[in-house]
Amino acid sequence: MDSSLTTASAAAAGGGNGAIIPQSNDTSPMESSAAAATQTDDSKQNLTLVINSIQKTLGILHQLYLTVSSYNVASQLPLLQRMNNLVLELDNMTKLAENCNIQVPMEVLNLIDDGKNPDEFTRDVLNSCIAKNQITKGKTDTFKSLRRHLLEDLEQTFPDEVEAYREIRAASAAETKRFAQSTLPNGDAKVKTEM
Repeated sequence: MDSSLTTASAAAAGGGNGAIIPQSNDTSPMESSAAAATQTDDSKQNLTLVINSIQKTLGILHQLYLTVSSYNVASQLPLLQRMNNLVLELDNMTKLAENCNIQVPMEVLNLIDDGKNPDEFTRDVLNSCIAKNQITKGKTDTFKSLRRHLLEDLEQTFPDEVEAYREIRAASAAETKRFAQSTLPNGDAKVKTEM
């Protein structure tokens, strides 16, 4: 088995705790699906760690705000401790974020920069999909109607050929149904060995 070891891109880019990921050109589908599941779980765990770090940073910032807003000489030591905690947590967040690969559409960032709610982007994308779906459904219905009218006209002119066509279509539909029943839930076809 010819495998090479590479370091995770986060470790290569910035020093943090890089995980060593084995890569191979001859992995089986089971191994690659297990690796993909593990990678997905790791991504979710990394994202959860970053979210927790953000929440902790927000808490520290709130404490810092309270300390600064009621500042007196006696609160200098707690202020410095909270500043140090903030720096440490921001450093921790940066290291954790190196292991996350999240792609955010530019439109979302532009909406945030404009002071708008990023949920507007989701709403606009869904509305666009619904509109395109309605257009596609209209086209499909139109083609079905055209097919039906053509078959009616052809049946009047060529009844024998249309009957043969319908028999071929019925046989094809039965074959498609039989094939659909012989597929596995993941979409792979069941293979019958010939002897």
